[in-house]
Amino acid sequence: MDVIYSKLASAVGIIVFIALAACISTNRKHIDKRLVLSGIGLQVVLAFLILGIPEWGIPGILYPAFEAAKVGVTNLILFTQQGTQFLFGAQLLNMEQSGFIFALQVLPTIIFISSLMAILYHLGIMQLIVKSFSWIMYKTLRVSGAEATAASANVFVGQTEAPLMIRPFVKNMTNSELFMLMVGGMATVAGGVLAGYVAMLQEFNPDIAIHLLTASVLSAPAAIVVAKVMIPEDPGVEPETKHGIPKSASEKIDSNIIEAAARGASEGLKLAINVGGMLLAFLALIYMADAILVYFGELIGFNLWGSSLDPFYTEGDNAKLTLSVVFSWLFFPFALLMGIPFDEAFLAGSLLGQKVALNEFVAYLSLAQMGEVFSERTFLILSYALCGFANFASIAIQIGGVGSLAPERRSDLAQMGMKSVAGGCLAAFMTACIANIFI
Repeated sequence: MDVIYSKLASAVGIIVFIALAACISTNRKHIDKRLVLSGIGLQVVLAFLILGIPEWGIPGILYPAFEAAKVGVTNLILFTQQGTQFLFGAQLLNMEQSGFIFALQVLPTIIFISSLMAILYHLGIMQLIVKSFSWIMYKTLRVSGAEATAASANVFVGQTEAPLMIRPFVKNMTNSELFMLMVGGMATVAGGVLAGYVAMLQEFNPDIAIHLLTASVLSAPAAIVVAKVMIPEDPGVEPETKHGIPKSASEKIDSNIIEAAARGASEGLKLAINVGGMLLAFLALIYMADAILVYFGELIGFNLWGSSLDPFYTEGDNAKLTLSVVFSWLFFPFALLMGIPFDEAFLAGSLLGQKVALNEFVAYLSLAQMGEVFSERTFLILSYALCGFANFASIAIQIGGVGSLAPERRSDLAQMGMKSVAGGCLAAFMTACIANIFI
């Protein structure tokens, strides 16, 4: 019965998240209801094809392909460990002796996957996959070709790499198209970091790679739906690529495979250093903020009367006012709407807050540390909900990355920044709801 209630809550959650997007829409009269229904329908169909309905014994037609992808991701992590072992030695990689070392277990995976993705792009394999997926969204959702291509590319690459596939069109995009480009980047993650999440979480769920890959796929149409609700296209505007997929999606930037591999490794190294640096700084900032909040809490007597407000409170200890407590209260309604049980919603809310205020790596790291606290269903729902770049730092990343392709659009990017974070969060939450209905 609890599972039924959870699935019903998720169904209600989808409606509520769309309604929230409509509440902050720039023009509710121009919201394309057909696109909204088609987008949700596409998510449902994709979820059914991938996940099936396990409770009824109905397998997903595409599940074997995603299971093969899981094996592939697992092997890629093993291949990465071979390279890491050469640099740092076998003893440091032995988790039984050294424990989990994030810098050695996760960051090298980003470098290797980035290099591999560059090779696949050079060979034209990724372009073929992207164009196939973008054609589906172009036909079903009736968005412009540039939007469909960018949304599809975001499933595999990052929020600054995907716009490169539609580089010539960025400067002339309508605000609605540009916003969709931003939300698409916020709602999904790059292939390299996705492999890093798998490395962190696979000990709690051996099939986590399948679920994170599914999250990326489902979030593409969700991003389009949410973006087009929040900033609808003006019916009188005819986008440049309305009637086709941009041919520039097949552009190559490397002369051969070796150059592609080297460039990918170099970019992956920059990303890995960036991720490591941000985690170091953000985790330190969290502890500093917690110390300040605990001190403030003691001044107002929170440690004496706040036990009922502190979801982390244990008998015999003092209640503490921390960032986790604040995030828990701000985001627990969203956790409930995704189908997470009430007794786990506060803890889940703290992770959702970490993802938005800091980044998804910090949130996934916390999920890995408290993985055994959550039920299997809640663990999976959170895995879907956290799978996206929607955080405040991503606003600056997109202004810098997308803005470099079209400097004249930087002001538009800045104005829509906060809204795109909200859109990316709502899209990821919708994906979590859809997934919960099927898992």
